[in-house]
Amino acid sequence: MIGAIIGDVVGSVYEFNNTRSKEFPLFQQNSDFTDDSVLSFATAKVLLDGGDYAATYQRFARAYPNRGYGVRFRRWIMLDDPKPYNSFGNGSAMRVAPVGFAFADAESTLKEAKRSAEVTHNHPEGIKGAQAVALAIWMARKGENKDAIRQAIEEQFGYDLSRNCDFIRQVNNFDETCQGSVPEAITCFLESADFADCIRLSISIGGDSDTIACIAGGIAQAYYGDIPDWIVAETRARLPLEFLEILDRFEQRRVRN
Repeated sequence: MIGAIIGDVVGSVYEFNNTRSKEFPLFQQNSDFTDDSVLSFATAKVLLDGGDYAATYQRFARAYPNRGYGVRFRRWIMLDDPKPYNSFGNGSAMRVAPVGFAFADAESTLKEAKRSAEVTHNHPEGIKGAQAVALAIWMARKGENKDAIRQAIEEQFGYDLSRNCDFIRQVNNFDETCQGSVPEAITCFLESADFADCIRLSISIGGDSDTIACIAGGIAQAYYGDIPDWIVAETRARLPLEFLEILDRFEQRRVRN
């Protein structure tokens, strides 16, 4: 799932300072992990050790405050008896990458993506966004080509993937919904030439940059496999020890699977 974390860290400085070019430094002094990474590691923790998604999301978010959480999620974090709040924000999609890497079949992947989403994002669009990203990752790691991934996402989820990145770059605005960022992120992956190019495309279209790059980065890792060592090292240097331990355990389990 390191691909998703890389996308988040690279995109962190561009979320509210969009660039519409692929020519930018991947890492800056203030590049850092955001809520996308915190909750992705929480998802991975549940997959590794079991437990309840709601309780784990609360624990991780409380431990790593001020990382860009949405207003309603910030309130939800502090509830004694948290209930889903019918959200269709892209939070369900940004934290689901570990699910796409964790299961042997598509049915289990979709079921777990729904389970991870619905503790907060129980709106149909919130669930759909998480499932689409998880399925794209699962298909990519299983060796499906881009045409097959595009067709599956369009047919199963109804997303329009016909707009290319050049067009999206001209019209894209900041949109924190699943339906306003998941199709764009998947398109960036489909149009990319390699992992780094996918991250650059994801940032260059503007909008919710860290989340778009997080989503696209997870799919790109599953598809391309190869990520330059220096990009991984720059990202790991920005993560706390707890996250590195989860990441290493998750990657080891994934290799065994």
